[in-house]
Parts: sequence; structure tokens; C-alpha cells
Amino acid sequence: MSLVTLLPFIVLIGAMFLMTRSAKKKQQQAIEMRNQMQPGSGVRTIGGMYATVKEVSEDTVLLDAGPGVELLFAKNSIGAVLTDDEYNRIVHGIEHDLKSDADVVPDDASSLTETDEPAADAAAASDDKSVDLGKKDVADEPADDSPADEAKTDAQSKKTDGDSQAK
Repeated sequence: MSLVTLLPFIVLIGAMFLMTRSAKKKQQQAIEMRNQMQPGSGVRTIGGMYATVKEVSEDTVLLDAGPGVELLFAKNSIGAVLTDDEYNRIVHGIEHDLKSDADVVPDDASSLTETDEPAADAAAASDDKSVDLGKKDVADEPADDSPADEAKTDAQSKKTDGDSQAK
């Protein structure tokens, strides 16, 4: 056999080796994470339930899911061990304030513009002209009703949506 024929097999075996190596590495990290569980730490199960660890044995974990609710889970059903801040943020909605000295964002934009003039004086002092958007007021239109205008309105009112006696 030539090297060209063996090359695809060598590449395939190398890829399989790398994939199993990374899978074993992730599995080892999960085992270490589960071994670091201690009573009082917050966890998330693989089913998505959040609870607090009450007891840890060799193969099982006793979880406190709420007042008077204790659940016995297999140790390998724990998806993640959470930090205290993360658990409190998710379960209790308590945000840990990392930036207590940070500026407070205002609710409206009025405090962002710092002018000494009142709003009416600022509008009067502006040099902007009003912009014509092409709309006309009813008072600006001529009041005479010509027969041509009446004919246009009659033609528009006779228009239909097309399904009235179409064959």
C-alpha cells in the first residue's frame, strides 16, 4: 500500500483520538466539580432545577429545593455548582452590586442636557426654521368647489376592490 492510500485512515484515527481526548477532559472536569460540592452550595441539576446542597454522600446528593422539600439526586445529575453570587442572582433575584460608586443613569434625558436657559427661551432663541413637510391645512386650500373636483370625487367613490361582478 502506498502512503496516499493510508493518509485518509491516519487522519481519521488522529481526529478520533483528539475527540475522545477532549471528551475525557470535559468528563474529568465535571467529576472534579461534583466532588467540590459541599453542604450549603447552590447547584443546578441537568434538568434545570436550582437547589441548595444539604448532604453529599459517595453517589447521591440530598438537595433542599424549598421550605420542607428535600430531594435525593444521583451525584452525576448535578449539571453545575454555582457560586453564591450567581445562585442568589438566579434564585432570589439579588444583584450583587459590583459598582456601588458608579453614576446613576437618569430615567429621562432632561438631566443630560445642561442648559442655563428655560425650555421656552431655548426654543425662541434657536435659529431653526420650521420644516415644510408638504402637508396643507384645510384653511390654506381655496374654498371654491369646481365641477372638476366633484367629478374626481365621484370617480373615486365608484372604484371598488375588484370582486364585485368579475367573471
